[in-house]
Amino acid sequence: MLRFMKNKILIPLLILGALAAFFSFKYSGKSVRSSQDKRKLVVETVVAALQHEHFSPRNIDDTFSSRVYDKMMENFDYNKIFLTRQDADKLSKYRFAIDDQIRAGSIEFFDSFDAIYQRRIAGSEKYYEQILSKPFTFTSEDRLQLDAQKEPYANGEEGLFARWQELLKFRVLEKYVDLKDAQAKKIKDSASYEQMSPNKTDAELEAQAREDVKRLYQRVYKGYHKMKDEDRFTAYVNAIAETEDPHTSYLPPANKDDFDVMMSGSFFGIGASLRENPDNGKIMIVAIITGSPSWKQGELKADDEIIKVAQGDKPPVDVQGYEINDVIKLIRGPKGTEVRLTVKKTDGSVKVIPIKRDVVNLDETFAKSAVISTKEGRIGYIYLPEFYANFNQSSGRRCATDVLEEVKKLKAEGVDGMILDLRGNGGGSLPDVVEMAAIFVGKGPVVQVKNSNSSVTTLRSSITDTAIYSGPMAVMVNQGSASASEIMAAAMQDYKRAVIVGAPTYGKGTVQKLLSLDEMLNPMTRMQLANDTGSSDPSIGTLKLTMEKFYRVNGGSTQLKGVRPDIELPDAFTEIDDEDMGERKQKSALPYDEIPAATIRSSNAVTNVDQLAMMSKSRVAANPTFSLIARTAAQRKKKMDDNTVSLNEAQYRKEQEETNTINKQLEELQKKATDLNVANLAADKERVNLDSATTTRNKEWLKRVSKDIYISETVNILGDLSKSGMKVTVGKNRKG
Repeated sequence: MLRFMKNKILIPLLILGALAAFFSFKYSGKSVRSSQDKRKLVVETVVAALQHEHFSPRNIDDTFSSRVYDKMMENFDYNKIFLTRQDADKLSKYRFAIDDQIRAGSIEFFDSFDAIYQRRIAGSEKYYEQILSKPFTFTSEDRLQLDAQKEPYANGEEGLFARWQELLKFRVLEKYVDLKDAQAKKIKDSASYEQMSPNKTDAELEAQAREDVKRLYQRVYKGYHKMKDEDRFTAYVNAIAETEDPHTSYLPPANKDDFDVMMSGSFFGIGASLRENPDNGKIMIVAIITGSPSWKQGELKADDEIIKVAQGDKPPVDVQGYEINDVIKLIRGPKGTEVRLTVKKTDGSVKVIPIKRDVVNLDETFAKSAVISTKEGRIGYIYLPEFYANFNQSSGRRCATDVLEEVKKLKAEGVDGMILDLRGNGGGSLPDVVEMAAIFVGKGPVVQVKNSNSSVTTLRSSITDTAIYSGPMAVMVNQGSASASEIMAAAMQDYKRAVIVGAPTYGKGTVQKLLSLDEMLNPMTRMQLANDTGSSDPSIGTLKLTMEKFYRVNGGSTQLKGVRPDIELPDAFTEIDDEDMGERKQKSALPYDEIPAATIRSSNAVTNVDQLAMMSKSRVAANPTFSLIARTAAQRKKKMDDNTVSLNEAQYRKEQEETNTINKQLEELQKKATDLNVANLAADKERVNLDSATTTRNKEWLKRVSKDIYISETVNILGDLSKSGMKVTVGKNRKG
């Protein structure tokens, strides 16, 4: 299947339009009379930006060329079910020629690749239709290799057909087993035979499984057919950008808007979640975001179908048959403007609903807190899913400000300790993590940043001279904690301010900034770009570029190594080799290095980490849930090493049962586990009960927190830290 590398934007600072003034190159007078000319201009501009502004630019040579080539082959046909060995042989002449083509202003490789790829997509559609028209039997001893990179390309169309046959047999086997199990459960649970619909035979269930898989691939191919030429070209430009490092990427103009929404957690719109019905392509309302313009207006409801979209009093646009992203673009717009939706209600009636656009906040993005009550005291719990910031609005929400407010509320509740949960937090705003650290350590160095000239800048927190909260503290991390999360955890560890609990982090120690490619163009070229293409938006996009590298205050980088917790807890990835995890598995990742340490003053230092770790280890060893998690990790490692699956029903069931048995045992243990006593803060009662939707989401979140074994053990660790003789102590000046 098509597999694009989707790297989360981790450390953007601000859009660097002014930076262009410092570039020693600008393009002048270039005629851009076609989309092909514009594509060449994009590639040329991106490569020039990489060479002049990347932290550690790589040479544009044969090695670069082969990396671009391999990435395109992997991204578009990772499972090797579209391209044949002959296709690969034909394209292989470009493996060491892409660098020469770029210098010559050519995109011949992309054009050749795209032509072959589109032809193979169209041709492969007949494979699944033909294969799924005939029954499968699941008695052979065949096994499917799930890691296609271990397999050669198929030999011609006959080889492709055989590969599809094997893949589809596996998909049907999965579905067939599910259908059989569902029917068996229905029979077991049925009160009487008479209440049941007639049982289906194995042959009928196999036929149903094939039909279900066929519908799945019809939807998949519908997506392939909707993919635009520009989408594939963007993937090619990203293959070029990502040869520098995994976090440098190209954002076409439309994707830049999506980036802003992701980073800020807000946008101007109406606050309705949409989805495309996979069966008929209709655009449906899924949910209304609480507090949004749609919620306040009150007429738009879940399950309404959007038929037309109008901008104020202008004629409406019939959106039936439109792609969902195009409909979203029509609905979003400037604050205070009106959009008129023509919708079909569930009763068949048609209604025009006018809604004024306003800020829509995606609440699930923002920091929130709760209080966990134990026999030993009360622990404040702060959950931060990402380091968000609105770079386009000075009044927009920022995570540092929000976390400060949560800390103040928790202090008002009289908590005895605090947990900052950064698990799964992929990063975000660098300025915010620097200011957030001050809440816990006061004024001082938080992170060191080195640019491509090896100039080092120490970023210091400044919002407060002394810590706003100085009591017992733990920071939770895991493999999904990256970038800004690693800066925060590393600072708390280097200051000995908090106990770091969980699993080793991702290992991303680089800083990205956004560079407007338009600002690099000569004004004449920009004018010609608008005139020659006839576009009202002649933008060529934005480059998310790695321009700096950050280092802990102790001088070490989090690049590749990440942050190793003071107290490690077993998880599903415990047994997996370090080089197969996080940044370390990325071929283009920048190396680890060190710089001199910064001078810091530790305050409220945790001095008994080893003792805390021993006490935690003893509890974990006696905990049956953690023991099962460790078994799961060993099983996952075994499957990763083998990475094949049986196409024999009996053997497939046996292998699935090995996994399911542990999962069922984990579920049962979690059901029996004593729930943590988790409650909302008094100050949040009104906010979490705005309506039934927010009330339900809040209850579900509190339940998840109460059942989380990792939070439970972190609470125990804080309990140990708070006990007599184990409190934090004041430290002296020292090198990180």
